[in-house]
Amino acid sequence: MADVPPEGSPRPHSPRDPHTPADLPDHVRRDLLRRLRRNRRAFREDDVQVVERPLLRRAVGASSLGNCMEWFDFGVYSYLAATIGKVFFPGASPTAQLISSFATFAAAFVVRPLGGLVFGPLGDRLGRQKVLATTMIMMAVGTFAIGLIPSYATIGIAAPVLLLLARMVQGFSTGGEYGGATTFVAEYSPDRRRGFLSSWLDFGTFVGYALGSALVTVLNVALTDDQMLAWGWRLPFLIAGPLGVIGLYMRLKLEESPAFQQQLDAHEQSLAQTSAGSELRTVVRNHWRALLVCAGLVLLYNVTNYMVTGFLPTYQTETLHRSSGSADTLVLVGMVWIVLLITFIGRLSDRVGRRPVYGAAAAAMIVLAVPSFQLIKADGTWPPVLGVLILSTLLACFAAPSAATLPALFPTAVRYAAMGIGFNFAVAAFGGTTPLVTEALVHVTGDDMMPAYYLMAAGVIGLVTVRFLPESAQVPLHGSPPMVGSAAERKDLIVTSGRLYAATRAASGSG
Repeated sequence: MADVPPEGSPRPHSPRDPHTPADLPDHVRRDLLRRLRRNRRAFREDDVQVVERPLLRRAVGASSLGNCMEWFDFGVYSYLAATIGKVFFPGASPTAQLISSFATFAAAFVVRPLGGLVFGPLGDRLGRQKVLATTMIMMAVGTFAIGLIPSYATIGIAAPVLLLLARMVQGFSTGGEYGGATTFVAEYSPDRRRGFLSSWLDFGTFVGYALGSALVTVLNVALTDDQMLAWGWRLPFLIAGPLGVIGLYMRLKLEESPAFQQQLDAHEQSLAQTSAGSELRTVVRNHWRALLVCAGLVLLYNVTNYMVTGFLPTYQTETLHRSSGSADTLVLVGMVWIVLLITFIGRLSDRVGRRPVYGAAAAAMIVLAVPSFQLIKADGTWPPVLGVLILSTLLACFAAPSAATLPALFPTAVRYAAMGIGFNFAVAAFGGTTPLVTEALVHVTGDDMMPAYYLMAAGVIGLVTVRFLPESAQVPLHGSPPMVGSAAERKDLIVTSGRLYAATRAASGSG
């Protein structure tokens, strides 16, 4: 469509001018046109939301801390899986201990969808901030409780039962945590920087995992095996108490997200007042395509995630018979690499789009999964390091755009509930079960390359999903006004909207 300047324009615009609609990416121009046609005018100041930087920093920081705490626990549990198996399932064989430990780990994911079904509608009606404060409390209590549970030798069968209950509390709270945190940060972020800012959520994820795994590695070096079994394994879980208090304080200081406070459509405002059951039915009935896309992306991300973070440490010690110290250090190197990469990839997704990042990484997963595991199995130091770095780079490509991409699939009024359904059901079915299923496949088939084949299957599903993924980079969220980071950006957008609206009217008149 030709760009026709509005009357009274002080100067012609060059092709490089940021106010020229022709310079906008196609999907951004289409979304802007749709909004202008609905408004029947160009944007005014009150149509564009400017995000205050102090509020944005607080929102990103508090949400990232919750992810950090959740994955601190995850890193600790993954690295201590063999030890936990000995403490809580002492009568079983080493393989049965490990599978029992992973089964308890997976049990938390069974209740995650229930947490999403409860917390999601509450977040859409009561607000994101209140629910995120509640999930923070529950996570801290569940993790802290694990560190207090007596061993099987002390209280018998009650020990694994209590462990299971604590894990289920964690899983229930996590069902409302990630979906709520991604929703909250996405709704606070300026449209042009949503990928970069939302990537800090998963930055917190991998920092938490790295801190948890680093602490376990230090304890394994500093303590004897008997000391670790007796009391050393408890220390990382007990740290969750103080972390939870800090996180709760930060979240209670947050203000509600701008998108929740000011929904764009009156229809969505009325929808937000419906009952939880009615809202969930509405989500499934009206947004089932988006739910399937969400589930496909979550599967791609989380199968890779839990393969690298949850299964790989144990794979090296139990299948490849390496020392726990070298196995822990190798995965820790991968986590540090992800921490270094992830915000850069988030920024890249703002520039080139979410679909190219996902698509290229999914295709690379199909090609590189087998070579990566062959390198991990190889002798020496550098081949395993290279194999882990390849998988970690792919994981960073899946993680970085996720917190910006998934909330953009759904409108504001049902976003929290939809994320609770789409994200948690996919994680429960495919993510949290990855260590358990992969360990069982290796044990049954005797083929230690089964993890690579599992990743290849996830890559194929991810590549198909990207085909149906709408591009959302630089575009306002559904049901939200355009979000910018400064008054100057708002002025830019208003000028651009005026030029595009004038061009549209001129084209309609000439037609």
